[in-house]
Formats: sequence, structure tokens, C-alpha cells
Amino acid sequence: MTKNTHDSDVAFIKALAELLNENDLTELQVKRDYAEDDSLNVRVSRKPPQQVMAAPQQQYQPAPAAAAAAPAAGNAPAPVQVETDPADHPGAVTSPMVGTVYLQGEPGAPSFISVGASVSEGDTLLIVEAMKTMNHIPAPRAGTVKRILVGDGDAVEFGAPLVILE
Repeated sequence: MTKNTHDSDVAFIKALAELLNENDLTELQVKRDYAEDDSLNVRVSRKPPQQVMAAPQQQYQPAPAAAAAAPAAGNAPAPVQVETDPADHPGAVTSPMVGTVYLQGEPGAPSFISVGASVSEGDTLLIVEAMKTMNHIPAPRAGTVKRILVGDGDAVEFGAPLVILE
């Protein structure tokens, strides 16, 4: 495993932990497939306050959405809807190539986008550097930036979700 992949995986796991805390979830499980024989399977969990949990008997859930909804129903009066994979979001803009993400045109310059910013079709969202070539990733349609799923300098794979537009 290369250092870039390791750093990307660490950033991904930290983002999952933040998602867990922000949405008051007790468990989140995600599997990322990189290649035919290479994948990352992450399960992040925490003990909910004032509740004793038994050790889970099942290691793999057939539907990640069902696994996330079950703990939420026991804790909260209202169910919490969780996106298990941002790539499945209808407004997801995915990477057309493997490379390194840059959120601004040059060091010290303002970012191309920020959360809440409106973009027009064709506006540059970010840059993916591949083989020393800077590839501007355009907005496929007009909309508002709801989430930025990558950080400046992150390594991305083909098809990895970069931004959510609505």
C-alpha cells in the first residue's frame, strides 16, 4: 500500500468518524473497492451514552442502510437518514480519473468552490492532477455545492465522489 493511499484511507476514516458524531450514530460500516483484489472495509462504532450494548453477532450486514437505521431507532425518537455512500447521491460529481485533487488553481489562491456556493454548468469545481497534467473538473450542471468530499492534496480513484451538487 502506498503512502498516498494510506493517507487517503486515514482521511476517509476520520471523515467517517466525524459523520458518526455529527449524526449521533452508534455504528457505520463502509466498503471501498479499489481493484479486483484490493479493498478497504471500515467499521466505525461507539458505545451510546447510558446504554449497554451486547457484542454484535453478525459481522456483515446485507444492507448497510438497515444496519445504520437499527441503532438510530433505539436511541432517537425520530429516525436519522444517513447516506452510506456519497457516490450513490444523485448530485455526486465523481472523479473521471486517478490522481491528486487540488481545490485551488495555485497555492495561496482562493478555492474554486465552497460549501453553499452556487455554480453554473461548466464552472471549474476543482483540479485532478494525473501524470503531471492538471485536469479541470467542470460542474456537470448548475446548482449549489452541498458537500465537498475531498481535501486539497488528497489522492482519488476513478469514480470516487468529489462534490455533492444540488
